[in-house]
Amino acid sequence: MKRKLIHWFGLCGILAFLSYTAAVVFSPSAYPGYQWMTQAVSDLSAESAPSRQLWNQLAAFYNVGSVVCVTCVSIRVSEQKPASKLFRTGIYLFTLMSWISSVGYGMFPLADAGREIVSFQEIMHIAVTVLVVLLSIVSLVLLIIAGLKNKEVRSTGIFAAIALAMMMVGAIGQSLVPPQYFGIVERFSVFAAVGFTAVLGWQLFAGMFENGQ
Repeated sequence: MKRKLIHWFGLCGILAFLSYTAAVVFSPSAYPGYQWMTQAVSDLSAESAPSRQLWNQLAAFYNVGSVVCVTCVSIRVSEQKPASKLFRTGIYLFTLMSWISSVGYGMFPLADAGREIVSFQEIMHIAVTVLVVLLSIVSLVLLIIAGLKNKEVRSTGIFAAIALAMMMVGAIGQSLVPPQYFGIVERFSVFAAVGFTAVLGWQLFAGMFENGQ
C-alpha cells in the first residue's frame, strides 16, 4: 500500500500515548507528597498542583496528537466507508469524545488538586468528565457490535472491548477498593481511551480503514 499523508498522521496517536505516559510517570517527581496509588492522575495537572508545569510540558503532544489522530481516522473512514454505518458512527463518536476532552479539560482544569469539588470550574470539570465517559462507552459499544458483525473490522472491535473493559475496571474498582488504592484502578480508565487512540492511529497508518481491505 502506498501511504498518503493522512496515513502518516496515524502515528500521532502512538506519539500521543507516549507523551501521556511520560506525563503520568514523571510528573509526580515535581509534586512532593503525591501518592500515585491513592491520588487521581488529574491531580497532577490541577491549577494548584506544583507538577502542573512539568505535566503541561510532557503532555504537550498528547493534547494535540490525540485529536489530530482520531480526526484523521474519521476523515479516512468517511472517505473510504469501510465496514458498516454502525462502525463509522462509533468512530465519529469517539472522535467527538476526544475533541470534548481536549477542549473541555483545557477550559475547565481541576482547580485544586485533591480537594472537594465546590467551584463552578471544578463542577464543569466533572461535567466534562461525565460527557467524555458516556461518549467513550457508547462509541466503544458500537465498535464492538460492528466488529462482531463484520470480520473486516473485527480487530478494532476486539481492541474496543479491551478499552471498555479497562474503563469498567476503573469505574467499578473505584467504588470497591479501599481509598489507598484509588489511583491504581483509576489509571485503568484514563489509559483506556489513550491506548485505544494509539490503536486507531496504528490501524490508520497500516491502511486498515481502506475500502475493501
